[in-house]
Amino acid sequence: MTDITEPLPPFLAEPPRIDTEISVTGKWTATGRSRRLRRPAESSVLLAAWERIHAAARSHGGVVSTEINHVVGNDAVLVHQVFSDAAALVDYYAATADQLGALTQVAEPQMHMVRGLRVPADARRAIEEAGVPLAFGEWIYGYVRDRQPDPTTAVEVTATWRCAPGDHLDELKYWWQRVGTDAHDIEPGLVRFETYEVPGADAVVIHETFTDSDALKFHLTKGTAAKYKQDIDEIAAPDAYYFRGPVAWTIRTYSKFMRLPATYSVRS
Repeated sequence: MTDITEPLPPFLAEPPRIDTEISVTGKWTATGRSRRLRRPAESSVLLAAWERIHAAARSHGGVVSTEINHVVGNDAVLVHQVFSDAAALVDYYAATADQLGALTQVAEPQMHMVRGLRVPADARRAIEEAGVPLAFGEWIYGYVRDRQPDPTTAVEVTATWRCAPGDHLDELKYWWQRVGTDAHDIEPGLVRFETYEVPGADAVVIHETFTDSDALKFHLTKGTAAKYKQDIDEIAAPDAYYFRGPVAWTIRTYSKFMRLPATYSVRS
């Protein structure tokens, strides 16, 4: 059994900067075979439906940011939204309930990863009633470097890892702690690293921000992902990996080699 008693380093133990914000990152796949979303001009029904929903989001005072991201090589979109607090999330989902219901007529929801310091029960219910598969992550540890990446080159990665049968959750959290601890020293291009526990599900949600595709490539091939993946693979498996940003095709190839269930997308 791995020793999992190592204390958090100071930079992982600092108070999170997310405050009351709650982020939702999810995938919707078109159900009609004719829906081709590989280029913005081909977005058709699914994109139009999301544009109507996002019009409401952009006008909602509690929505900090909202994105529609075209999935590369697939008839789907990744949607990313940040809410100022749980009350804003509840109000937004109530206001868009009819539109989300209409969306299910043309698209199927895939995993939605929800991240926050805490995700109150009313916020959980608001999203659950939309009928989407969910992973609710609540803050454990992480760091954010002071410098902000160029939004035109930055790559955002959000993933869910679920434990194999057995008592492995503490060990899984330990190995991701090792990833964050080492990355802080050897990966300057990993500017944001956050780990969230999924209560009652023996799972964690990971969120990482890289300055660019080269920084992500180093992470996967020579950095902490390469260093600790075998240890993590022995006790858990990823449910989904969502990449948002300009990811090089070589990284897409390498993620297949690593057996990551990856979805790559670019902002519309």
